[in-house]
Amino acid sequence: MLHMILAVDVGNTNILLGGIDGSKIHFQTRVSTGLGKTEAEYAVLFKNILEIYGIHGTDVEGSIISSVVPPLTNVLMNVLSLLTGKKPLVVGPGIKTGLNILIDNPSQLGSDIVVASVAAMNKYSTPFIVLDLGTATTLSVVDASGNFQGVVIYPGIMVSFDALTSRTSQLPRISFEEPCSVIGKNSIDSMQSGLIYGNAAMLDGLIERIENELGKKTTVIATGGLADKIIPHCKKDIICDEKLILEGLRIIYNKNKKKYQGEFK
Repeated sequence: MLHMILAVDVGNTNILLGGIDGSKIHFQTRVSTGLGKTEAEYAVLFKNILEIYGIHGTDVEGSIISSVVPPLTNVLMNVLSLLTGKKPLVVGPGIKTGLNILIDNPSQLGSDIVVASVAAMNKYSTPFIVLDLGTATTLSVVDASGNFQGVVIYPGIMVSFDALTSRTSQLPRISFEEPCSVIGKNSIDSMQSGLIYGNAAMLDGLIERIENELGKKTTVIATGGLADKIIPHCKKDIICDEKLILEGLRIIYNKNKKKYQGEFK
């Protein structure tokens, strides 16, 4: 276990926790993000998850956090410090990523986008687009020279769905299932069509527009909790990679661990 690191990606809906041993992902699991949970509650939750996989925190080499939920960042830093006895790395200013970011204000770029793009840079050919289907849907663009050019962001699938059902009195909450046809014959089928085929068509259209702007065909990689629900219905060739975030955290950890080696002892 001495070479294992813990990687944590904190999103607005879910927290992804993974254990990485060398280049192998030993486990990955998701828990609900809860701003109401105390530090002690997260510590018990994480400890229980590690025990399920036969891992003791003090046997771990180190840890790394990517977070887009600032109120939870310090909470989980303290939790990982408590469980492992070592201060975690946090993806943010001062951390080496190897990503050349060409947006107006690089400090505004979400750490999850950075992490996914770093992983894709090391795994796929450029130019590429990384789709992240989470609370927000994002399309991150890296050009043929490996420069991060920018992002497209729009409301996530479930955010849009929640807004629809909360603002309409006659439309019910539905399960996330594929309808039998695009043209719905009842409210449930009609909503499922919009939810699944509508989002797939939007992704196809945005990918086409981005490729036209770049003047090149791209490699397209998808990640996020809902990728497996939508990507099979896209017409574009898209690679689903559920390990992308953890692999990005591993790469960034390895780029920075020597700087913090004194804190890992």
